[in-house]
Amino acid sequence: MSRFADTFARCKESGRAALVTFVTGGDPTPTVTPAILDALVEAGADVIEIGLPFTDPMADGAAIQRANLRALGARTRTAQVIAIARDFRVRHPHVPVVLMGYANPMLRRGADAFARDVAEAGVDGVICVDIPFEEDDALGPSLRDAGIAVIRLATPTTDAVRLPAVLEGADGFLYYVAVAGITGTQQAEAASIEAAVERLRGKTDLPIAVGFGVRTGAQAAAIARVADGVVVGSAIVEAIEQAHKAGGDPAAAVRKIVGDLAQAVADARKGVLA
Repeated sequence: MSRFADTFARCKESGRAALVTFVTGGDPTPTVTPAILDALVEAGADVIEIGLPFTDPMADGAAIQRANLRALGARTRTAQVIAIARDFRVRHPHVPVVLMGYANPMLRRGADAFARDVAEAGVDGVICVDIPFEEDDALGPSLRDAGIAVIRLATPTTDAVRLPAVLEGADGFLYYVAVAGITGTQQAEAASIEAAVERLRGKTDLPIAVGFGVRTGAQAAAIARVADGVVVGSAIVEAIEQAHKAGGDPAAAVRKIVGDLAQAVADARKGVLA
């Protein structure tokens, strides 16, 4: 089984959803990121998404935009983030790792070179926000040939005509973006998420992870009751930012917020809100 399949199956057997967490690689500096990633795992994250810093993250809200600027200001480069992922794989051999970002950093040296590098680092999947399925040839074949899952996004505007094409060639899990717009700014109603997950499950056997706008334990628990995974990004990135500005320990801040979220997700199907 792949790490994705094994992780989602283990969570299902435990009667809970998976907690999928996002941080920007190199934020606040490349030397701090490894401790932050370790804190994510220690606090209960099941899948780790690492953002590749980029100058124009148009799908992301202010918190992740600032994280990108901090990482770039610390001179973080794509090769460093891949090296961070490689070292993480040694420390955490069973935790799925996703690189998430935009086409420019991924394709700068060519699709084959990027796919080879991330495969050698032990990365499990890639989300490229600005390559739609119509342009899959730009990166998808290289990733699949290297054994890397191409993780696709579905949104509230992905209709019945478009969905089969979105799912074609998708692997790992399906990331359902619960709201239209940028990250971290809105939260969808629980009823609409439940309806969307039910619709998507009728079309794919992939686990469905829901994100965008999840900030609290109560919100995470509401999604965890109906989806296979809950994705949290901006709230964690903001905790890193606040700790960094205050001269504190970003890893400790991450451990606290993710621990609370993990408990909420674990308790969600038991009828207990954290």
